[in-house]
Amino acid sequence: MAPLDFLFLGETKELDDRTRATLPGDFVPLSDGATHYELDGPRDGPPVVLVHGFSVPYFIWDTSFAALAASGFRVLRYDLYGRGYSDRPRLANNRALFARQFVELLDALKLEQVDVVALSMGGVVAADLAARHPQCLRKLVFVDPAGFDLGLPWPVKLLNIPLVGEFLLGVLGRLGQSTLLDSIAADFFDPPEGLWESYKRDYLAAMQFKGFKPSILSTLREGMLEEDLHLYRGLAASGLPTQLFWGEHDKTVPYRHAKRFCELVPGTEFHSIPAAGHVPHIERPEIVHPLMIEFLRR
Repeated sequence: MAPLDFLFLGETKELDDRTRATLPGDFVPLSDGATHYELDGPRDGPPVVLVHGFSVPYFIWDTSFAALAASGFRVLRYDLYGRGYSDRPRLANNRALFARQFVELLDALKLEQVDVVALSMGGVVAADLAARHPQCLRKLVFVDPAGFDLGLPWPVKLLNIPLVGEFLLGVLGRLGQSTLLDSIAADFFDPPEGLWESYKRDYLAAMQFKGFKPSILSTLREGMLEEDLHLYRGLAASGLPTQLFWGEHDKTVPYRHAKRFCELVPGTEFHSIPAAGHVPHIERPEIVHPLMIEFLRR
């Protein structure tokens, strides 16, 4: 047990081989721990990898995963370390860790060049991959990417303070509705009926496994949600074809940053999505998915 683990009162379960045998999806051992993933679609289809965001694991891609697989793509989605049912290595949750997980996962599954669809903080992971491992990538699709000024409220900034963050997220997070659930509820503009309840249920199930909240704190403290415009300037230099979706009512990564992204990455194919928040692929799949599929096929 790490010194402060006793503070994280809701984390009672261990991720081990016995537990994994009861969980959906598949697992592959990588150098920093086991990664939870799902792979579907025709074996000879063009490979597409879905990268989720800050804390919500791969179920955030349910509708996109199904739509892409049904359209003939070989689709991979996985949980970043510390999230969902992937291991929670006691390492800095930074770009280097997530880049290593990505390339090792591709190697383990014998995938070479892939298209990437990335949501929120997944956009930071994808842009970083374009700098570190451009040979692995063909096209990039960004959905409301992080890497811009989020205007985080002061209670969230307190999480960066050692011990204070552990206390707030560990102890107080157990009183009433979880601090993290409060924050992700704001991702939606007008969620389909019943979606939030199933979303919350699946999220809470993964939160019970030890190491989730320490991973979240490490990610914050490693600056994964901080503004880094240099990251996207570097993406422009890569020359990779890029598509961008942004919900017009996004409160998580404000919509105004869409213009800045397009300035930093000239030639981006941009689609503004009405009546949608931070997850337009969920709220307006009838708009997002056909455009995404056409771009990836092009």
